[in-house]
Amino acid sequence: MPSELMAPTCKVGERFLIWRPGGDPHVGDIVVFNPPAGSDSQVCGATGRSWDPGKRKQACPKPTQSKGSVSFVKRVVAGPGDRLAVQDGHVVLNGKRQDEPFIAPCGGADACELPQEITVPPDHYFMMGDNRGASDDSRFWGPVPSDWVNGKAVAVYWPFMEPGGV
Repeated sequence: MPSELMAPTCKVGERFLIWRPGGDPHVGDIVVFNPPAGSDSQVCGATGRSWDPGKRKQACPKPTQSKGSVSFVKRVVAGPGDRLAVQDGHVVLNGKRQDEPFIAPCGGADACELPQEITVPPDHYFMMGDNRGASDDSRFWGPVPSDWVNGKAVAVYWPFMEPGGV
């Protein structure tokens, strides 16, 4: 973990073992993946421009066509065909606000209130960091194609911790 974007769940400096089960991830899984190209500058594939979710009151609905070259660690919050909005930093999935006791308070950042729903495209996953007020994630650069997901984070191997994983 190079940053605090998954705090408080993951700590800076942790390293993960990932499992490549050959199946699709599930909502709630913490995964390692390649984001869409343009994630570093928050480019949304729906517009090809930098995306300000707070100004548009919705998350970026489509990724760019190209895969980024870095690996990210985030939580899967929605899957193919799911409808997603954000309320006070919490995911509203298919019309129901999710119970997410693991997230850090959003703190009023622009991407904390996104009342206009988007629908996740087929074979895509919507990723968000647990530190919702600080995380650059799918809200800014769109859903991630399933074949860009490298695997599920299943355990921290450094620093060593007791079995039980992430």
